[in-house]
Amino acid sequence: MPSTLPENPQQSLDKVAQVELSQPAEGISILRLGGCLDLKCATRLWSELPGKLSSLSSKTLEIDASGIESCDGAGMALLHHLASGGMTPGVPVHLSGLRPEFDTIFNSYSAPSGEDPEDPEGAPAKLSIPAGIGSALSGVKADFIEQISFIGHISSGIASTVFDRRMMRWPEVLRVFESAGVNALPIVSLISLLVGLIIAFESSQPLEQFGAQIFIANMIGLVMIRELGPMMTAIILAGRSGSAFAAELGTMKVNEELNALQTMGLDPVRFLVVQRVVAGVLLTPVLTLFSMIMGVLGGVIVMLSLGFPIVAIYNQIVSSVVLGDVLVGLAKGAVFGVIVSFVGCLRGLQTKKGPSAVGEAATRAVVSGILLIIVADATFSIFLFLLKK
Repeated sequence: MPSTLPENPQQSLDKVAQVELSQPAEGISILRLGGCLDLKCATRLWSELPGKLSSLSSKTLEIDASGIESCDGAGMALLHHLASGGMTPGVPVHLSGLRPEFDTIFNSYSAPSGEDPEDPEGAPAKLSIPAGIGSALSGVKADFIEQISFIGHISSGIASTVFDRRMMRWPEVLRVFESAGVNALPIVSLISLLVGLIIAFESSQPLEQFGAQIFIANMIGLVMIRELGPMMTAIILAGRSGSAFAAELGTMKVNEELNALQTMGLDPVRFLVVQRVVAGVLLTPVLTLFSMIMGVLGGVIVMLSLGFPIVAIYNQIVSSVVLGDVLVGLAKGAVFGVIVSFVGCLRGLQTKKGPSAVGEAATRAVVSGILLIIVADATFSIFLFLLKK
């Protein structure tokens, strides 16, 4: 038989919470909530519901929240406590019917301190080898689906934000451009210069056997402009800027700042991620161009030390490198910039709870970013090879 919690006459005059507890079938109890779940009503229910629920002999508790018309923070805290089994220890609880505007806020509530929402039972049991392989493959599949969903979310955010001056925060783009791009210029230039020196020195002796040392210039021009310039720049950015993006967003998630943005009606992807992706697309080709120049300069320095005149070196480079090679390198840089910023932001938003969560997110951002950069570069190489056939 259904039973309704009593309401005092004063509360009945207002739009108060409507609570109905019933047991329609053996082993199942239904708690229906409706009306206004505000601070006053939530305070009353905190004291009344435990006594009512403790007398239940059911194995499952269903909470029907479809009737809730308004709810403040106190009411949301009560719902979260009920749904997490705080008032019915050992009894599975299922919450349903919550309106979308309330559901968004409800999902932003974190688990109680010391409780891992993804592992409430504590450390998982040791899995067998087949079970471990299956679990790993399942995780890869889930991560791939999340990446595809995130790509769609970012694409939608860029399309609706980048051309809207009121929503697009260009000062934030400039800040990211400076911190991730301008400040990375010295290390990108130094590494590219050294790579050019190394390639020229290592190739000088084999080519000397054939009397073809002059072709070092051709090789340096093609290798640095089409391949190593964009790749070295992207790898440096993945380790430097991609990890920074993951750490920034991960720290914000751990501190529940992202939940605060959602509570205020702001989409974290449009508010934080779009600016970083746009900055990544703009800054990576610029850094790639500097990397190309410094790599070629390193090869030129070696050739000058071998006694070749600067005019001969220049003619060799110009004869082997065309504008299309430069455009291919810059296109690779733009794609790699999207990958670095995309992966860094995604890993940051995937940060879990715990003291090592931010470090783990940064590590995953670097590893995933470098792996996808290599895959994208291989795809470029295959596509360009087939295009020239």
